[in-house]
Amino acid sequence: MRPIWRELVAVVIGGLLGTGARLAIDTLVGQPASTLAINVVGSFALGLLVARLWSSAAPWLKAGLGAGLLGSFTTFSALAVTVVELGFTWGAALYLVLSVTLGLLAAWAGLRIGSRP
Repeated sequence: MRPIWRELVAVVIGGLLGTGARLAIDTLVGQPASTLAINVVGSFALGLLVARLWSSAAPWLKAGLGAGLLGSFTTFSALAVTVVELGFTWGAALYLVLSVTLGLLAAWAGLRIGSRP
């Protein structure tokens, strides 16, 4: 078994940065717009990173950027809480559909842009 201390440290550091960025955006923008924006931007960023770096990146870098930074920045739990806080209304349903659709489109765009030479 290979040592994983580098991956653990990278996830902790990435998690601190991602969580801090999320709190800053939540504070500046406010709910529910901040959760939508964060999840779309994070989906794009992860798609871009996977397309550009994942095949050649060190395991600690993948862990720090993926699970650490972007994992703490974008969260499904925040999306779920936002939908519940909005109530089970048409607005909440629209928010959920927009979040999933825009997140998937952003990830696709990140992968496409990242795989260009």
